[in-house]
Order: sequence, then structure tokens, then C-alpha cells
Amino acid sequence: MERKWWHGKVAYQIYPKSFCDANGDGIGDLRGIIGKLDYLKELGVDIIWLSPIYPSPMADQGYDIADYYNIDPRFGTMADFDELLAETKKRDMYLVMDLVVNHCSDEHEWFQKACADPDGKYGKYFYIQDHKEGDPLPCNWRSYFGGPCWDKLPGRDDKIYLHVFHKKQPDLNWENPELRQEVYQMVNWWLDKGVAGFRIDAIINIKKCLPFRDYPADRDDGLSNIGNMLEEATGIMDFLQEMADHTFIPHNAFSIGELFNEKEEELPLFIGDGGCFSSIFDFAPTVVSRGPKGWYAEPDVTPRQYRDACFSTQRKAEGVGYVANIIENHDEPRGVSHFLPPEGRCEAGKKMLGGLSFLLKGLPFLFQGQELGMENTVFHDISEIDDCNTLDEYQVALAAGLTPEQALQSVNRLSRDNARTPVQWDASPNAGFTTGTPWLAVNPNYTWLNLAEQRGRPDSIYEFYRLLITLRKDPAYAETLVYGKTEPYLTERDNLMAYFRRGDKTILVAGNFQAGPQDLPLPGEIKTLLLNNLNELDLDGSAVRLSGWQLIALELA
Repeated sequence: MERKWWHGKVAYQIYPKSFCDANGDGIGDLRGIIGKLDYLKELGVDIIWLSPIYPSPMADQGYDIADYYNIDPRFGTMADFDELLAETKKRDMYLVMDLVVNHCSDEHEWFQKACADPDGKYGKYFYIQDHKEGDPLPCNWRSYFGGPCWDKLPGRDDKIYLHVFHKKQPDLNWENPELRQEVYQMVNWWLDKGVAGFRIDAIINIKKCLPFRDYPADRDDGLSNIGNMLEEATGIMDFLQEMADHTFIPHNAFSIGELFNEKEEELPLFIGDGGCFSSIFDFAPTVVSRGPKGWYAEPDVTPRQYRDACFSTQRKAEGVGYVANIIENHDEPRGVSHFLPPEGRCEAGKKMLGGLSFLLKGLPFLFQGQELGMENTVFHDISEIDDCNTLDEYQVALAAGLTPEQALQSVNRLSRDNARTPVQWDASPNAGFTTGTPWLAVNPNYTWLNLAEQRGRPDSIYEFYRLLITLRKDPAYAETLVYGKTEPYLTERDNLMAYFRRGDKTILVAGNFQAGPQDLPLPGEIKTLLLNNLNELDLDGSAVRLSGWQLIALELA
């Protein structure tokens, strides 16, 4: 694998609306981010990914872009952005933007022109079809946010358009080379401005299996999960490699794709040397328990499922390319609430989960507040939820026969809004996020779970993450932790995740996913205790007795 400038880095995702509000309007902004750059530097962050800050009507919280070349006034101005870019560079940090080009907003100029002249130039930027009332739709795909993925073209009774996400997010027609050139021009505009690269949103969806056709219905609504179509779609690499050749590669830019259903045989084309992306996120643990019925029917993830999903990705990627490891992002619930049982959501358990993910081979990607152990919040009424995906899943649960109370409980667990509550900076009103009224309610636990309480406390989650980052960047261990192979250990055990990192050194990482102790046989002599989330290490001959939720990293002789 060819070595790249970003391999030894640590990345951090900022969801701007909830990060830090500098002007008191209740919405996080660019000036708030500028004010926290020294904090991120202190933590050890190198690469910052900003979720969308472009002008948007916010039907899907900025992932419905109305103008790719500007900044939404909610977040500030282009001058603010230029200052943010300059300040990150001063600190030897890199800024990565969000690239959302499967779809745009229905308020984008392109779509407005398509509505005015569906048969003209801009009509061909989208999937617009003739359709009469009562006729069958071109296909029965279910949109990701529920309902058919076809809707009437505004102002027309004889035309419909495709949207695989929200109806305010019309899909862009990548089959049109003119549209593709528009996208590449925009990407290069930002790269020429000085951004380090892009996180590429929902990119697998740009290639449709054409012509449109139905797939077997998998719910009572008569619709089919769009994944059934994506399984049959071929030729996406033509688009992605063309984009890389025209944009990322000439700029030596960092690019990371959001892919949920890539095929193993295609992995070299995505992230191999000369692949279309620098990296892709490992979503295997986040999707391991998902099924066709909806969130209400999704079981909790077991420690074995989590571990095996991580190890499966490590096996597939070894010798091919570099993946990015996460436990959460803006589209998932908080990792500590998703992957740990209630009794494990203590400081030791949160450190254990973070360490097990962070020390795998790949680029560690933290999400804002993860370094504090932020948890899911509690929604007492569906009116408290903003996320369109959660609102759809609530309706799915009701349609399946759940009571409103049961439906609310089912979406509480997995709502994307769990990760979107404001960052908990301190115990002052609104967690120090804003002096105004926050756009989304702060998690009530901010009074005791916040940065001010943890910063400088040696045994805190925040300081533990700083230790993780320091260890990964330590010249004595970086070769092994950045490039060494991941070798699973004791996979026949339940409630244990253990693996070796083998490079110029051998490092054993192990975490006890249960409240009770369990013995970990040592296959060699301990040379150095690199990391321990508890104060004690119980050695018994050739074994370590791990206490509940204990994580250790040992250099072996």
C-alpha cells in the first residue's frame, strides 16, 4: 500500500449547527468553530470534516444544498470561512468539506430551471419522467426517508421526478456528462480555494440500475428497499474514477466515501492504490443488526456482532487500502449508547469502546462530543424530534401496530438527533453551547457530563482520548499502530474483543465487554503497558485478569 500524508493523522467531524454558537442565535456557526480550534489542536486533531455549511432550506439539515458556491447565513459568511481555513492551516490542520452530489435541493437554481423547462438543458440534470394521474410509477423504490421515491414536478401535472432521499432532494442525473462537468468544476473551485479534500455523501446512489423497474415489495406499502436496486447497479466506477481524475488526484486531495453496501471485490477500486477515494468509512458495525422492517424491529448489537463486524472489515482491507474507523457520526445514535449495554455506559466502558475502535488499523475518525463520552438523549414526545428520518421511522412503527409510546421508545434508541444535540462544553445554561435558545435541546446530562469537568482530570474520558492520540503518534509505536496488521485473538470468547497489531512491534489490545472479570491468556511476556483505562492491572502468571469494562494495550516482548 502506497503511503499517504494522511495515514498517520487523526480526524474529527464537526456538525456545525450543534458545535458552538458564537452569536447567540441558538445555531452553531463558523465563528464558533474558529474559537474552538485551539481546543481541537490540544486534543490532537489533524483533519477536520465539516458537515454541510452551504445555503440550504434544511429539509435534511444541510444535505439539501441550494448553492454549492456559498455559505449559509446561519453559519456565517465566506469571509468567516476563509478565516477558518487560514486559522486551521496556521495550526497545521486540514479542513475537509462535505460533498453532496447525489442530489441537491429543490431550491437549487438547476432544479428551478428544470421545473420551468423540463425538456431543456436543466431538465436533463435530473430524472424527470412523463406521468399521468393513475398510471403506475416508473419503479417501486422506497425512498430512504419513506414513501415512493417519485413526486410530482412542481407546477406540472404531467411530469414526475426522482428523489431517493427527501422529496426536497431531487436526484442529480449522473448519466449526463454535462452535469458531471458542473460537479467537477465546483469540486475544483473548493480545492483551489485550499480545502484539503471532501467527505463524499451517499455516493453509491449516483448509479441507478436503468431502465427503471420494480423490485419485490418488502413491506405492506408495496415498495422495495432501494438497496435491492443498488445490488444490481453496475458501472459506478466509471463515474467515480472520472471524478477522481478530474479533481482529487491532481490536487493530491483527501477523499473519503460514505458507502454502506460496497462489494468486497470492488474494494481495491474504491481505496486501493489508484482507487477513486483515499478511504471509506467502516459502517459494518453500525449496520450489523439492521433489517428490512425498520428501526422498531432492530435488535441491540451484541459485543460479538460488533467485534466480528470490525474484524471482517480489517480482513477485507488488509493489503488493499485504508479504512476510517468510527463508532458514531451525525447519521447514527451515540456509539456508547448503541454498542454498550446500560451498565457499560460508565467511564470505563466508554473508554474501552473508544480505545478498541481507535487502535484498529485505519484512520480514526472522532465525532464531536465522542471524546467526552456524550450519550443518547431522551425524547419525551415526537414533537421534540427534528430529524426527517426519525419522523418516518416513527410512522413505520405505528403502522406496524406499536402504540405511540412504544413507537417513540423505538426511535429514541436510534434517532439521528441523538448525535445532533449541542456539544456539552460546561455546566452553564445550555452547556455553554449558546447564550440563546438552542435549535435542538441540550442533553439534560450536560450538568455533569461536559468538557469543563473532564479537562485536566487525569482519569477522564477526554484525557483518555488525548492519551490514545498521543500513543498513535508516538514515533516508537506509530509504525505498528498506523501500518501494522490487525490479527484477531480469542474470537471464540463472548464479551471479549482482543487483537494484535503486528508491525515492527507486537501490541496486544483487549477489552472486556462485561461487568464481570475474565482472564486473558498472554501469548508472550509484557514489555510495556501502553494503555489501561483502569488504575489496576491484575497479573496472574501468564494471564491478565480483566476487570469489568477494562481495556489494555500491551507491548509484548
